[in-house]
Amino acid sequence: MFLHGGWDHILGNMLFLAIFGKNVEDAFGSIRYLVFYFAGGFAAMMMQTAMTLWFGTAQDARVPELGASGAIAAVLGAYFVLYPGSRVRTWIFPVFLVRIPAWIFLGVWFLYQLIEADFGLFHASANGGGVAFFAHVGGFIFGVLAARLLARAGQAAPHEQWRSTA
Repeated sequence: MFLHGGWDHILGNMLFLAIFGKNVEDAFGSIRYLVFYFAGGFAAMMMQTAMTLWFGTAQDARVPELGASGAIAAVLGAYFVLYPGSRVRTWIFPVFLVRIPAWIFLGVWFLYQLIEADFGLFHASANGGGVAFFAHVGGFIFGVLAARLLARAGQAAPHEQWRSTA
């Protein structure tokens, strides 16, 4: 979780963490958020490893998994549960900036990860150049489940002043 494949990899991760991470940390509290973040990274790594071992080749299993994307995907999953109605400013190609509900932004992001994970599984040449899409899927699912569990237990509550996102 502390190594990355290049500047674009780490900068992309940090952008998503900056946009979504603080609100989830506020909802969970700092210590619970830290534990959640590491657990999300572990769950993501386990999902990617399981899919690689079940459906990949021996050569696929030798490729290292790098980055915090799975842990950040867990943060996105938690945000999806805790702040679905907040608005996310996003860039629509070629030059439009729009504010859309977080559940739409994150839902489309998750569907993209699922589609790419499937292509990576069945058509190795289409897997996005070595991106661990199943780590993103596993992290997001972990984040959704953990946030629901913590919210039901009264251990996570969204703060209303943070409902609008950059």
